[in-house]
Amino acid sequence: MSLNPPLRDWQRQRVWLIGASTGIGRALAERLHALGASVIVSARQADALNDFVGTHPGSLALPLDVTDHAAVQRAALQAQADGPLDLVCYCAGHYRAMRATAMDLPDLLRHHEVNTVGALHVLQAVTPGMLARQRGHIGLISSVAGFRGLPQSLAYGPTKAALINLAETLYLDLQPHGLGVSLINPGFVETPLTAHNEFHMPALISPAEAAQAIVEGWAQGAFEIHFPKRFTRMMKLLRLLPYRLYFALVRRLTRL
Repeated sequence: MSLNPPLRDWQRQRVWLIGASTGIGRALAERLHALGASVIVSARQADALNDFVGTHPGSLALPLDVTDHAAVQRAALQAQADGPLDLVCYCAGHYRAMRATAMDLPDLLRHHEVNTVGALHVLQAVTPGMLARQRGHIGLISSVAGFRGLPQSLAYGPTKAALINLAETLYLDLQPHGLGVSLINPGFVETPLTAHNEFHMPALISPAEAAQAIVEGWAQGAFEIHFPKRFTRMMKLLRLLPYRLYFALVRRLTRL
């Protein structure tokens, strides 16, 4: 049974993707444009957005810093100027490996500002319109890193755990009003963010593969969309372990 209204026909659907200059967001913009959606792309890198618009006729670029609340409000008004939004997906993210033994407070806070607070800025800007129409879909890209604590994830993991809880709460509050909410939990995806990793990334996939998995999940009406399943199913099993076993196994697997 689908938890959301399935999204299959993208023709003339107005989609706003925030964090679409590179990685999953960019690949998702390309995929939805190919399926006939009217795509609006936002990120800080105006040049990358303009490059996308130049090769994808009918799309719109709205450069945006998600940590700037007023800028998000202005961009949301522009995004809705030509009609209501059918889907808004928050793809923006900041990531640097960090351990508690080498804490960088400014960068740690930057993770929260981009990954979590930025999502709240967007939600505040678009949710009232969707509620008024009793129609629309909100997607949040989190990560399996939010399932449980992991070494080197002091800054990143807690923000993704917050998004998981946020998406669950949004679903409970908004689904009775006709809105769809999806939680997207990727494993390792080959993006500029993960390029900094100095450790082996099992089951690494391309942004195009990630975008395809997301579109398939939306078509099925899924709430949680996680991929690649050969990796994410293992991470889900780890969530069930008691702490004594979990901590010992993580140390053994990561050697950290």
